[in-house]
Amino acid sequence: MSLTNLPAPGSSRVREARRGARRRALGAAGERKQPTRNLTSLLLATAALLLPSSTSATAHEIPTRVTVLAFVKPEGSTLRLLVRAPLWAMRDIEFPQRGLGYLDIPRATPLLNNAAQQWIADYVEVFENDSLLGVATIVATRISLPSDRSFSAYESALAHIAASPLPPDVDLPPQQALMDVLLEYRITSPESRFSMRPAFAHLGLTTNTVLRFITPNGTERAFQYYGNPGIVRLDPRWHQAALRFVRLGFTHILDGIDHLLFLLGLIIPFRRIRPLIAIVTAFTVAHSITLIASALGLAPNALWFPPLIEALIALSIVYMAFENILGARFQRRWIIAFAFGLVHGFGFSFVLRDSMQFAGAHLLTALLSFNVGVELGQLLVVAIAVPVLSLLFKKIDERIGTIILSALVAHTAWHWMTERIGVLREYEFTWPAFDLALVVTVLRTLLVLLLLGGIVWLLSVAFRRLNSAPRRETAVDSSG
Repeated sequence: MSLTNLPAPGSSRVREARRGARRRALGAAGERKQPTRNLTSLLLATAALLLPSSTSATAHEIPTRVTVLAFVKPEGSTLRLLVRAPLWAMRDIEFPQRGLGYLDIPRATPLLNNAAQQWIADYVEVFENDSLLGVATIVATRISLPSDRSFSAYESALAHIAASPLPPDVDLPPQQALMDVLLEYRITSPESRFSMRPAFAHLGLTTNTVLRFITPNGTERAFQYYGNPGIVRLDPRWHQAALRFVRLGFTHILDGIDHLLFLLGLIIPFRRIRPLIAIVTAFTVAHSITLIASALGLAPNALWFPPLIEALIALSIVYMAFENILGARFQRRWIIAFAFGLVHGFGFSFVLRDSMQFAGAHLLTALLSFNVGVELGQLLVVAIAVPVLSLLFKKIDERIGTIILSALVAHTAWHWMTERIGVLREYEFTWPAFDLALVVTVLRTLLVLLLLGGIVWLLSVAFRRLNSAPRRETAVDSSG
C-alpha cells in the first residue's frame, strides 16, 4: 500500500458515518413529533437561560494548550506506542468526582479504556513498510499525577503504566490529571521501516506533541511538532527524506509572499534570458551559502536574530522596488541580488530548522533537497512572471508599468519593514563578552567573508564573460 494513496484516518470516518446515521434516525423520528419537540425545546431553552451555569458546562471547554508525550518502539512481533495526554482533553467523557471537585479514581479508571479508544487510538495510524497495520490493542491505561516524570525515558514510562494505580484517597483535580495509554500493534519484524500518522490536534486549541522513536539498536530519534504533521517517517530512506524536503522547499517559496515579491522586484526590469540567468544564479548561490551555514550552526542563535532577518528581508524588497523606479542596471543588479540572497538564505533556514528532525539520518540529503525545492519554486515563479510582465508591457509603456508595479511592491514591503522593526526593538541587544569563544566566532566570520569575497569575484568574472560574448560574436560576424 503506497503512502501517497493512504486514506484519511478510517476510524474517524466510521465515527462520522455512525453519527450521521444517528442524526438521520433521530430526524426521522422527530418529524412525527415536530410540534411537541418545538415546545419542549422552547421550554428547555428558557430554563437554560434562567438557571445558573453549572460546572459541567465548563468541563467540556477545549484546553488552550495541550502537550502530548509519546514513545514508539518495535520489539519482536510487537510495536508499542506509549502516549501521555491530559485527562481534561477527553471532553465528552464525564469522569466521576468526589468531595471538593477531586477525581474519583476508582470510579474513573473503568472509563479510561473508552477515552483512550475515542481520543487516542482512533486518531493514530501506524504503517509497516508502507502497509497500514491493524487496529491497535489497548493493553493498559492509568491516571497519573502532573508531577510524575516517568515519561522522561521509555523504560520508566513502560514500567510506570504497568504499576499499581494511584491510591483512591489522592486529591487530584481532573484538570491536572494525566492519562497514560499503552497501545500495541502486531508487526512482522522490528527491522521494518515504520511510519505513522498521529493526529492529536483535536485535543486542544494548540497541541504540542513530543514523539520519540526507539530503534531496535537502542538509538532514540525525537520529533517535536504542533498540530497534525501528516505522515511521519520514523526512519526514512534517503529518497523519502529527499522527496519530503524538495516538497517543503517548493511550497515554502510559493507560500512566502515576501520571497515572491523580492523575486518579482528582481525580474521586472530584466526579462531576457541572459540577464535573468545571471541574476537568479547570484541569488541562488548566495542563499545557498547562508542556508548551509545556518544548518551547520554558523548563524547567530540570539533571540533578536530571526526578527532582524525578517526586517532585512522587507528592507531588501523596498530597496529593490526603489531601484526599479529610479532605474536598475544589470552590472549592479546581480551584486544586489547576491547580497540580499545572503539575507534570504537565513530566512529559509528558519523554516528548515524546525523540519530537519524529519530527515532521519539523512541531514545533508535533506539540506540539498530543500535547496532544490526552493530553486524549482523560483523557476516556476520566473516562468510565470516573465511572460505575464511581457504581455502587460505590450499594453502599457514599459517604463510606466515598471514604476507602477514597483511602487505597489514598495508600499507593501514598507509596511512590513516598519512592523518588523517595531518587533525587533522589543528585543534587548547585549554585547558578547570578550573571551575565547568570541575570538573563534570572529575568526570564523572572517573566514566566511573571505569565502564570500572569492565567490563574488568568480561570479563577476563569469558575468563579464557572459556579457562580452555577444559583442565578440557580433565583431566576428561583421569582419566576415
